[in-house]
Amino acid sequence: MNIAAKMDELESWLEELGGVVIAYSGGVDSTFLAAMAHRTLGTRALAVTAESAIYPTAETRRAEEIASQLSLRHRVIHTQEIEREDFAANTPLRCYHCKQELFTALFTVAAEESLQHVVDGQHADDANDFRPGAKAARELGIQSPLAILGFSKDMIRSGAKTLGLPNWDKPPLPCLSTRFAYGMKLTHVRLEQVEDAETFLKQLGVGELRIRQHGNVARIEVSPQDYSLFIDPEVGPRIVDALKRRGYRYVTLDLEGFRSGSMNEELVQGGWTRERKRNSAP
Repeated sequence: MNIAAKMDELESWLEELGGVVIAYSGGVDSTFLAAMAHRTLGTRALAVTAESAIYPTAETRRAEEIASQLSLRHRVIHTQEIEREDFAANTPLRCYHCKQELFTALFTVAAEESLQHVVDGQHADDANDFRPGAKAARELGIQSPLAILGFSKDMIRSGAKTLGLPNWDKPPLPCLSTRFAYGMKLTHVRLEQVEDAETFLKQLGVGELRIRQHGNVARIEVSPQDYSLFIDPEVGPRIVDALKRRGYRYVTLDLEGFRSGSMNEELVQGGWTRERKRNSAP
């Protein structure tokens, strides 16, 4: 099925719902879904962005800008994941507790707006990853039309490009909590620390990156084409100095390079099988 036919299928699916709240982060998946819902349902579609300590401030502002560009009906709400001990403990089920906070808040908004359904941007490829938040979505009744209808990430990007969305090729940027080794308690100070350090590196021209925090060690993941910046005799020491001033004692460059979800490698090494991952949420 070509992308135009898939988009028609999505429109029909949304029209049957009648009215939706969309969990909208400003990433390509949720933007595509929000744009399609807006095109199909008009004011019966409301995109909602959560603002909290776990989301980079720049990303929230960018989500607002894109929503304005696309004339989406849009709200920003505040969530308090970091105040939940089950989330702040940063176990492998962290995302489950995070999504409980977010989706409960979205249903509150839906009730206020007299909209019956809440949808998110999960897609077919997400089934191949460790996503305990998906179980929270199922338990609370969140619907995931892109997954249900078989949209892959490539299909979503193709559809987003067809719609002229400004972020159709935007790389994924998960929340800041993914930067920390499991078991390392999440605090406002630590989240601000890693956000500030990543912002500094981006200002130097580093492309896709993550700073993974292991205690007082910053393990920097970047694409191989950016390695030269870190070994430059003038720039490298500036990076070390800047990150140490932000609270890190040791600054390292991961020679495996950037890879999404690398903290989950600990789960594989620790014996978390795929079956246990799928059934581990409370």
